[in-house]
Amino acid sequence: MTLFGKTLDAEQIAGLVSLLALLLFWIMALRREQGALTVFRKWEADRKARRDAEIEAEQGADQGETPPPPISGGNRGPWG
Repeated sequence: MTLFGKTLDAEQIAGLVSLLALLLFWIMALRREQGALTVFRKWEADRKARRDAEIEAEQGADQGETPPPPISGGNRGPWG
């Protein structure tokens, strides 16, 4: 096989193939890590919104309003 005017033997071809496979592996690992980070950030934003709503409900209950019933069950973390 010739690449850029240089003849490559079997060892060099195997080296190129392994480097490309390693590059693909790292790209997939990076995408998976970014996806997990996105899921965690969404879960954290949802948790903060729920907590802010609970605080507002508690403050409303102190002023004589009836608080909504507590949410039972549901996810307790980003992993379920």
